[in-house]
Amino acid sequence: MNMSLPSRRAFLRQTGALALALPALRVHGAALAATRRVSTDSLEFAYATAGPEDGRPVVLAHDFGYGIESFASVAPLLAAAGVRVLAPQLRGHGATRFIEATTPRSGRAAALGQDLIDFIDALHIPEAVFAGFGWGAHAAWAASVVRPTRCVGLLLAGAGRIDEAGPRERYLYASTAGRRALATAPRTLAREDWRRLSPRAPFDSALFAQVAPGFDNPDYAHVLAHAWLSRHAPDDPDAAPEPRHAALERKFIQPAAKPIAAITLDGGASGAPSAPRNAVTGPRVHRVLPGVGHHLPHEAPRAFADAAIALVHHGKWRT
Repeated sequence: MNMSLPSRRAFLRQTGALALALPALRVHGAALAATRRVSTDSLEFAYATAGPEDGRPVVLAHDFGYGIESFASVAPLLAAAGVRVLAPQLRGHGATRFIEATTPRSGRAAALGQDLIDFIDALHIPEAVFAGFGWGAHAAWAASVVRPTRCVGLLLAGAGRIDEAGPRERYLYASTAGRRALATAPRTLAREDWRRLSPRAPFDSALFAQVAPGFDNPDYAHVLAHAWLSRHAPDDPDAAPEPRHAALERKFIQPAAKPIAAITLDGGASGAPSAPRNAVTGPRVHRVLPGVGHHLPHEAPRAFADAAIALVHHGKWRT
């Protein structure tokens, strides 16, 4: 069978068996700043870019409660490989803003996926590899459902985090008091998550200081709560989908229109669930990185970058 992804053995050989994934070998990159703006019908995106403009594009999607700065050590590795790096601040984060005050602050998969497709549309990019971690991985996967022909490959790291549904999550996202805490103390709560989900990695206070202002976005708490409710309490009135996404919502319960090659990565020390195998329908390579936490692009940037480069090199590009 002609697969768009190399065999597991070939992939491991290409990436050096991911031996460089150990946190001790972290590559330190310059700060990744969202200095550019582009508008879609719904959002004005703030984003960062690196690498040659004629390179194959890779869209990097950060987790909720993190930021594009998480990719600061990944971006130079991709750029050095000739990749065009695009890192948007997702809805509810950083300087990205809704254009209309009346637009629902949705966190549903259809909205997140459409955001990324709209983002590459606005930049006149016909297709891309989408790579993310946590809820960013969920957004990357959702983009492949919304417009599968625009997605050359998927890199999904720590995607199982979206299935955390313990007492802490229920309090934060499904109670009035919890949502108030999310709105008034987002930095405290995010700091707790960073420590909890990366227990073996030293807490990077300098990086957190770069990321944390992004939680001051006025829509941060609403988007996070809506995302969690839409997945874990879809019948909650506060989890209602956007009417304009009704047709897109149906795509998420239908068989995949096109198999898409994927690489899935999990940090062995994150404590978060692994993404289910049926999350992707095309050829898939899965790796667990021992000792690595959830903040995988920061803790293991070379492994993350190598996986993205493998998808770029082995993807079936139409253009």
